[in-house]
Formats: sequence, structure tokens, C-alpha cells
Amino acid sequence: MFFRQLYEPKLAQYSYIIGCQATGEALVVDPLRDVEPYVRLVQDAGLRITHVTETHIHADFLSGVRALAEAVGAQLLLSDAGGDDWQYAFSHEGLQEGDVFMVGNIRIEVLYTPGHTPEHLSFLVTDTPAGDDPGMILTGDFVFVGDVGRPDLLDLVSPESGGSEDMGRRMFASLRRFRTLPDHLLVWPGHGAGSACGRSLGASPASTVGYEKITNWALRETDEEAFVLRLLTEQPLPPRYFRTMKLWNRSGEKLGGSARMPQRLSIQELESLRGQGVALVDARDKFAFAEGHIPGSINIPDGELFTTWAGWILDPDEPFILLAPETRAADLATALYRIGLDGVAGYFADIHYWVQMGHELAQLPQMDARELADVLATKQAVAVDVREPYELKSGFIPGAIAAPAGYLVQGSRQPDTHRRLVFYCGRGDRSVVLASYLRSRGFDNVSSLREGLSGWQAAGLTLETPETDVDFEQIDVREAYRRFSDSGLTLIDVREPEDYQRGHVPGSRHFPLEDFVDEQVIETLAGLGPLLLICNTGNRSSMAAEWLLEEGFEDLANVEGGVVAWQLHHLPWRK
Repeated sequence: MFFRQLYEPKLAQYSYIIGCQATGEALVVDPLRDVEPYVRLVQDAGLRITHVTETHIHADFLSGVRALAEAVGAQLLLSDAGGDDWQYAFSHEGLQEGDVFMVGNIRIEVLYTPGHTPEHLSFLVTDTPAGDDPGMILTGDFVFVGDVGRPDLLDLVSPESGGSEDMGRRMFASLRRFRTLPDHLLVWPGHGAGSACGRSLGASPASTVGYEKITNWALRETDEEAFVLRLLTEQPLPPRYFRTMKLWNRSGEKLGGSARMPQRLSIQELESLRGQGVALVDARDKFAFAEGHIPGSINIPDGELFTTWAGWILDPDEPFILLAPETRAADLATALYRIGLDGVAGYFADIHYWVQMGHELAQLPQMDARELADVLATKQAVAVDVREPYELKSGFIPGAIAAPAGYLVQGSRQPDTHRRLVFYCGRGDRSVVLASYLRSRGFDNVSSLREGLSGWQAAGLTLETPETDVDFEQIDVREAYRRFSDSGLTLIDVREPEDYQRGHVPGSRHFPLEDFVDEQVIETLAGLGPLLLICNTGNRSSMAAEWLLEEGFEDLANVEGGVVAWQLHHLPWRK
């Protein structure tokens, strides 16, 4: 049996080729939009592509299944499970639970494994000349190494469906079946570490069923309610482009093929396009960008997160210019092509030539850790933690507030405050992307922390965690409910709007934590009397409590364990 795993680091995505060397037939699973690499690799192996399939309707990249099958005349086999709303809109051969097809002497058995999506399939693979038992399973976005697929992406397409909890329960049922598989089966997942399709994916490219039973949190959890709550809590915000990918991949309207090499722009062409408002994407590293860049450009460094951030920021219907070396222009254009960003108007390779032609460069203000500590002490600045909520438990800068970068990209509302906003993340990468984006949209009082939390700690400065000794009261959910019900305290939910809309404590008031930098919000909170603060798990609400203490609030408390603990104790809840 021929087997090859292909990895795309900018999407943390795996495709697979399985071939029968006796008959020359080959199957491609989960191909990307640019299909030539699969054709070449299979030809070089002396095989021919006879079957093409995918595990589910993808949200994080444009699928190449239709284009590849048409290019080589292969059978296109796709899921017909999942209900009427999740049927492919183009011609294919349908697959259902228990179906079997042969690729030469290789037996492929279809398992229906909903949870990440309604139509999700996994594939048991048996090399029949070696025996009658399967040796591996391709799990797509069902089971990863160390994690499972997130169940909330359906809400991107049908936000009023309330489907996340139902999909979480279906995932629990699918995992119950997964536990019955033989321990020796190799597990080949659809994504690795860094993918936004899960929360804590491992870096290993493969695993076994037995190893996942021991180490994967989702397979160790046997209580359905606790599993669903944990699965839905503090998932990273899905990038903005995911919804478009999901719809395009279902309809098949965005065909694959090959990305075109962008043209090199003259400085006159660059000036003209810039004058028309075409977005400039500077792919240099964060330090070079901060030191000097073409005014109005956005820094999306050429690295593993390039594709994800481009999908967050760029509009698929609008043109853009790449500011990158000629040696990288084609690869970057291909990475963008894979998520439907086809509007590359060209590339410009030499920022220094811009200066030589008499133009000015802009700079992105950055602070080192000591400078930030000084301006925080004098209340001249606000430290804004742009990491995902689950990252806060490892520690945050004292007095900071949390505002995940994705929400700031979506909202882009400049708060009413005289203080400078200093964004920070783990190493300073996300914060520079965000700061450059907001400055390109007219935000004039933002900067970033050079080298992020790693620089803060290297300077010998301390971090706080939700468990750090604090000057406000920490109370458990039962006591919080008693005070909320009997004492008339105001319960302030500081989660993001989507989380609050999905479900909240009846009678609670909603103020997202990122709005706390707005002075009018602080004035409103001051008029609400004693406050109880709640979030998903207690991390963000702890930050909110500390922030309010700095603003002069005295009578407040934080709800330990947040809404997860609230629901686990079956306290009143409104969906």
C-alpha cells in the first residue's frame, strides 16, 4: 500500500493519498484548492488518481475535491449524511454509514461521525493483502491528537439555529463509538497544532486509538453534560472567512485549479492603487514593519499564521497588494488562493525604493516592558490582552483587560478614552497585526508591547492569574446565586456577545470586557451598585474586577468557575 500524508503549515492541514501499487489506483482525501501537487505526486509514484473524497464540508480552506476529480476523471465520493441542509449542491456519488469502496486492493469503510459538522465522515482503511482488519482511520476534524473538532461552526452559517449544543451531544455519541475501535488503529487527523478547528491540538502528525483513549481529554470525559460544557467553553473565535468557506464548499461555486503568479508593480502602479484605497499587506516580520512601513499598510508576517490573519482581515471581494520579496510572492499568493482570496492586484518588493522616491515611512509605536509598566502605573495607558480566553489562565499583566484580537477586528470601534491602548499577546505577533490593522482604519492612539508577555517576564515583571491573591472577593456559584437572588446585587456578564446570546443567567446585564476601556461604560457600571462579575470560567471576570478596582470601585465580587460552574450546578439559565 502506498500512503502519503501532506501538510500545509499555514493552515495546519493534512491531506492524504492512499494507493494500491498492485493495480495503480489511488485515493486523495481532503485535497486543497490547488490540485496540481496531488496530480504530480501520484504520477511520480507510478499511480493514477481514481477516487477523490473528503471527510466533511470544510470551513478553513477551499476544497479541491471537485476540481481534482474533474481534472483526472476520478470518482467523486462525498457525504450524503447530515440532513437536507448539509447536502453538497453538485454532482457526486453519495456516501453513508457502512458504505464500502475499493481502491484497488485497499478497502475503505465509511463511518458516520457527526459532531464537528452534521455530515462528517471518517474512513477505516484496510490493506486487504496484509489481512482482513483495518490498520488506520482517517478522522478528519472528528478526533485530533489530544483534542476533538469544535461543534460551533454550524452557527456561522445558521446563527439562530442553536446547533452548537446539539452538535456537542452528537460529538459525545460519536466518541462513545470511537472508544470501541481497536487500540492499535493508527489515527490520521485532518489538522495539527495551530488550527482554529479545535482548541488544543497536539503537534504530532498521528496517534493511535489507544493513545487517544488515555491522553485525549474528550475521550476521558464520561459525563455528557460536563463534556458539552467544556467543549463549548472558550473555543477560539473562528476566523471571519470560515463562514464563506463553508458556503462555497457546500455549493461548489468556487472551483480549484492553480493560483496565478502576481505581477510585480512599479512604484507608479503602487501609488495609483494605494490612492484608490487598495489594501496593502506587508508580509515582513513585526520588527521590520514597526521600524518603518508604507503608511496605511497592515502587517501580516509571512509565517504559519499568515493565511489565518489574512482571512480575518481581507475581503474576498476586494483587491489587495502584497508587500513582499519576489522570492515569496508566489507562495503567499498560493496561500491566499487556498482560502478564496484571489484579488492579488500585484506585489511590490522593495520598501526602501519607496523611500528613495521621496516618500515617507510610518512607524508603529511599540513599548518595552518597563515603559509599559511605568505608563500603567500613572494611568496613561491601558494594557489590552488580545489572546484567546483560555490563554489567560497562564497569567496576564496586572491591571490588563482582555479583548481577543478577532473581536477587535470584527468590531473596530475606537473606545472613548484618553489613554493609549497597548496591545499584547504571547510573543508580540498578534498584537502587531492587530495594531497595524486598527491604525490603518484610523485608530490613532494604539501601540503594542514589544515581544509580548515573554518580554514582560524577561524584564523580571510579574504576571497575575485568576488564582493570585486579589483585593476583591471570590465566591462560588451557589453563594453568587444566593446574593443575586436575595440581596439584589447586579450580575455583570463580561463575555463576548455571541457567548451571551447563546445563553446567560436570567436578569444578568451584559458588558463585554473589551468595552471597559470606554469611560461611558465605567460611568454606567458605577450607577449599578454592588456588582457580581461572571464570564465563562472566571478568568476574564477576574481581570474585569481588577480593572474596576483600579477605577475606584469597591463593592464587587468575582464568580469562581463562571457560567460553566453555574450550569453544572443546574442554576437558572436562559438560552
